[in-house]
Amino acid sequence: MSTYLTILGFNSAIPTINSSPTSQFLEMEERHFLIDCGEGTQVQMRKAKVRFSKINHIFISHLHGDHCFGLPGLVSSFRLLGRKMPLNIYGPKGIKKMLDTIFEITETYRGFDLIYHELEGKESVKIYEDKRVEVYTIPLDHRIYCNGYLFKEKPKERHLNMKEISKYKEIEICDFQNLRLGKDFVSKEGSIIDNALLTTDPRPSVSYAFCSDTKYKEDIVPIIEKADVLYHESTFLHNLKQMADYTGHSTALEAATIAKKAQVGKLILGHFSNRYSDLSVMTDEARQIFPNTFLPKALESLKIG
Repeated sequence: MSTYLTILGFNSAIPTINSSPTSQFLEMEERHFLIDCGEGTQVQMRKAKVRFSKINHIFISHLHGDHCFGLPGLVSSFRLLGRKMPLNIYGPKGIKKMLDTIFEITETYRGFDLIYHELEGKESVKIYEDKRVEVYTIPLDHRIYCNGYLFKEKPKERHLNMKEISKYKEIEICDFQNLRLGKDFVSKEGSIIDNALLTTDPRPSVSYAFCSDTKYKEDIVPIIEKADVLYHESTFLHNLKQMADYTGHSTALEAATIAKKAQVGKLILGHFSNRYSDLSVMTDEARQIFPNTFLPKALESLKIG
């Protein structure tokens, strides 16, 4: 299965006619993840024809409003749509208190369980894993506690080359799984048949790195190294680096520098200050460092890998 990223919103704090605050929908190995949930997210989800029932995991980077104010409304809509399945919410410590307080004051009845995974560590850790996908935190440097997230497909099993396998009568069906896992075949007599003769390479696994609000932070490079696609905030141009540092944000040039050092495949910028009406200045600056840089396109589905 292919991986697809739909950017629902990429603005900074203030919604505009053209885009909402940060939110993304990631489809990976038939898993469906919502990343951040700024104001207006569920409207954007409807425009993008995202099925609400598919989302079982929501990842919130931090508790500034432009990244989480859409969450209470979305949870409420889940209830109105008759949801019964539990919903997993990953985010900073305090996210449970925030939602519980809102639901208590507004007397909102959910009808399904919220499973909170509150984060407070400063090291990259695995926070989700199943048979096909794993998710790691990317510790960032913002004004409040903040994480990005790295989504990775697990290595694929190798494909059996049945034409070659049929040449060896001693290879039985019970041996196939070991071959898929990359192991050589060892006969009862001890002779070895190289796995490369019996299998072919699988489709390469892909990864997607989401780096939300952060100052320039070079120590994330080993975590996101060689990601197929990196989304990195670039609130300002580099001539406003002092303001970027003061507010806990990055410049387009700094985002490109991270992309280059991490040897990622593609860089998508986002979280632009509303002072910029022409966003091409962002890619102009970033491409001086990392040519394969692009602006986000709201509601467009991007194939990764």
